[in-house]
Amino acid sequence: MTAPTVPTVPPAPSPRSPRPGTAPVPAPGASRPGSPDLLRSVFRQHAAGVAVITAQDGGRPVGFTATSLNSVSADPPLLSFTIGTGASSWPAVRDSEYLGVHILGEHQRELAGLFARSGADRFGPPTGWAAGPHGVPVLDGVLAWLVCRVVARVPAGEHRVIIAEAVVGDPAGEGRPLLYHQGRFNALRD
Repeated sequence: MTAPTVPTVPPAPSPRSPRPGTAPVPAPGASRPGSPDLLRSVFRQHAAGVAVITAQDGGRPVGFTATSLNSVSADPPLLSFTIGTGASSWPAVRDSEYLGVHILGEHQRELAGLFARSGADRFGPPTGWAAGPHGVPVLDGVLAWLVCRVVARVPAGEHRVIIAEAVVGDPAGEGRPLLYHQGRFNALRD
């Protein structure tokens, strides 16, 4: 005895699906396939949390704004973020065993902008900070912070994916998270 045959019905094509033997039809205003412009334009639609990554560089604090922060694993407690190898903070991130990760609140738009600006005095007044565990700069007034031990630096084009293990931190800050969307820092709306 043979199993009954189950008919298969091909899915209906979407308006953007190509017919067999034809090239895909881009949506109006779409960038060319596989381009950096396409990736940037798609990720402008993705709201991301805003963090500041800090490190020590020869006794001097360095840091930058990151919107690429991700939780990787709960056990062990790993996170990741990316940094360009041309960034001014890259040498410190490349050479540091420990880094600080700070989750910014919506009240910290100016701080996010300061740490995102090239050539800015990021740790001068009015930035409040202190040396934390393992000498890592810890920022004042953030929603949460971690000091992490770097476990991997993975090449990814002209960037590196940094994977780090949480060592110590404080999740008890008050406020609501700051978001990055459409190229701007934004408050979370209800």
